[in-house]
Amino acid sequence: MKTGFSTAARAVLFIVAGWALTLSAASAATDPGVRAGPGAGDPVPGLTADQTTLFFDGQATFAEVEMLGDGLGPRFNLDSCVGCHRSPTHGGSSPPVNPQVTVATLDGAKNTLPSFIVSNGPIREVRFQLLPNGQRDGGVHSLFVISGRVDNTGTAANCTAVQEDFTTQFRRGNVSLRIPTPTYGLGLVENIPDTTLTANLAANAQRKTALGISGHLNTNPNDGRISRFGWKAQNVSLLLFSGEAYNVEMGITNELFQTERDLNPTCQTDTTPNDVTGENGIADANATLSDIEKFAIYMRFLGAPIPSATTPGGAASITHGQQVFNSVGCGMCHTPSLTTDNTTVAALANQQAALYSDLALHHMGNGLADNIIQGAAGPDEFRTAPLWGVGQRVYFLHDGRTSDLLQAIQLHAGGPFRGGAGTAGTNAADATASRGASWGGVASEANKVISNFNNLPDASQQDLLNFLRSL
Repeated sequence: MKTGFSTAARAVLFIVAGWALTLSAASAATDPGVRAGPGAGDPVPGLTADQTTLFFDGQATFAEVEMLGDGLGPRFNLDSCVGCHRSPTHGGSSPPVNPQVTVATLDGAKNTLPSFIVSNGPIREVRFQLLPNGQRDGGVHSLFVISGRVDNTGTAANCTAVQEDFTTQFRRGNVSLRIPTPTYGLGLVENIPDTTLTANLAANAQRKTALGISGHLNTNPNDGRISRFGWKAQNVSLLLFSGEAYNVEMGITNELFQTERDLNPTCQTDTTPNDVTGENGIADANATLSDIEKFAIYMRFLGAPIPSATTPGGAASITHGQQVFNSVGCGMCHTPSLTTDNTTVAALANQQAALYSDLALHHMGNGLADNIIQGAAGPDEFRTAPLWGVGQRVYFLHDGRTSDLLQAIQLHAGGPFRGGAGTAGTNAADATASRGASWGGVASEANKVISNFNNLPDASQQDLLNFLRSL
């Protein structure tokens, strides 16, 4: 594929590639790869019969493919929730094969693929760092338009919406990339009290200080509640998470987001909002609830991933790897377990949520920075990614730049760039990164932990990797 990258950009490619090879060569430990065996996708244990019915109704809606007659677009990234959240099962993250490549021209649509969207790479969402006037942007810019598309529910043949020039924006260093976050166990996450999160962040203060770890929680600007969903913990509830994603990712307007993201009158294929509660006029919960309510219920009742006690590496390796995980300091951010509140839903009440996250924001340094501000989350700050289910993840880090768990660990210590925001990709064509505007360097809070990891014997590093892949 012709990329059009400059000589300087290709030089950066060699630096990045050589740096990654150096990381891999520094240790005999290797990522054991995506594990088989028990995984995720079942409802939370202990749901009532009615709650179980709501879960499966929500799951079916989560899997629906949106068409023009449903209000798809005018701008969108994909056409279903499960399209993005499908690996290893419904509710997960990006699959190995990217469905965005097919949907770009499905049913006559006239989109072209940016260089960072490839069949053997992750599903990606695009945010622009800056507006043309140099002010901050940070918003999602949907990849595709419905122009020219004709499906069995409607037509957008006369739609005049024009796809944005993502390739040029990427070359200019203005693009930041995100991959889908898994939705497993989110009802448990939603029900962890704010007081538990603040107390956990304050715990082990002496050791955290010694490791250079601080962190803070993102909050809803209106009422001060701790927000916890999304790569920067920008959303406060599953309902908000659902409504925003329906609008931003699929272009479906709803009761929370009633305005189309493109008001071009030639591209409106359904009345607005496209989806609302009670639109079917049927006194039945499944028919009456809006899709975003169903999505939220489905994710709320979706169970946590099930870890393996024996694979990969065997039980002894996994047990030792967990000890190493704690001894080097990983658990200071990736808190192994937090307790839910005494919530109304009995199946979610007073449960140990083994999410391996403090849900707090931490500085990750220039190597991982995306130069996007969301609420209290700064340009290089990200929510500690929950590690439950990581054993079956294909792509790692916010932009999916690697499928190698060992490289993902090493990249926590930053990268070769200083003074810019990096969003490198999984392919040589986009490994140049969109470095964005210079905003100043901040050391990654993981630096000392990664140093501790690098000083481990190879066998201990391997055990830690085996432990992570058991989750």
